[in-house]
Amino acid sequence: MFAEERLDEILNLLNTTGKIKVKDLSLQFNVSEDCIRKDLKSLENKGFLKRTYGGAVQVRESSNFHDMPLRQKTDISTKTIIAQKALDIIEDRETIFLDLSTINILIAKLLRKSNKNIIVVTNMLEIMNILSNQNNITLVATGGVLNKDLIGFTGASTIEFIKKYKFDKVFIGSCGIDVFDRSITTFDIDDGITKSAIIESSKKCFLVMENKKFHIDGNYKFAKVEDVDTIITDSSPSREILDILNDYNINVM
Repeated sequence: MFAEERLDEILNLLNTTGKIKVKDLSLQFNVSEDCIRKDLKSLENKGFLKRTYGGAVQVRESSNFHDMPLRQKTDISTKTIIAQKALDIIEDRETIFLDLSTINILIAKLLRKSNKNIIVVTNMLEIMNILSNQNNITLVATGGVLNKDLIGFTGASTIEFIKKYKFDKVFIGSCGIDVFDRSITTFDIDDGITKSAIIESSKKCFLVMENKKFHIDGNYKFAKVEDVDTIITDSSPSREILDILNDYNINVM
């Protein structure tokens, strides 16, 4: 096998497993560990991976925090696809939760145009405004301490309110998901612990997120991959990611 072919195979393995070890690669390709280390250094210099002690891991994008008004202006068509998929699985007489998420704002706008008779609980001010005059929707607001960046309620008093419910379906936004270390992330700690409480109070949890977020990380882990039942996204992720999610019995829509 030529060196370039070996580099390609190393990247394929990394994309499949999320991390690789020098010792394992040395045995697999029948070359010295020093040779593998040089390969990994070459790939790191090209920005394809990050070397660690004894191996390497994927390079993942770290998403920057943007306030809610700015986030509402990005990826609108993609988010609308996700919102429509979510709307299609909401059934009459259900009690659902829409948390702090720009996709959930779009779900609320679609619900406003629908004739679904449901109870919507939310901690987001804009969703409250969107659904406030709907006769077919019973709107419940959590209250709590207002997070001005996210334009919604988070923290201890909000969580105490949430704990009193058992939601049929909850729709949770996130900054990113890493299936290889099983983490789902956000930026804000109070938002994160509030999301955790919503998940704990759910019968079925739906993560609503763009496909690109399979490769992006926030800085606060609020849940594990196996904590959600279904991921609703705009397009199917890679076969490797789908296989891992399937191992945890997680559906992808």
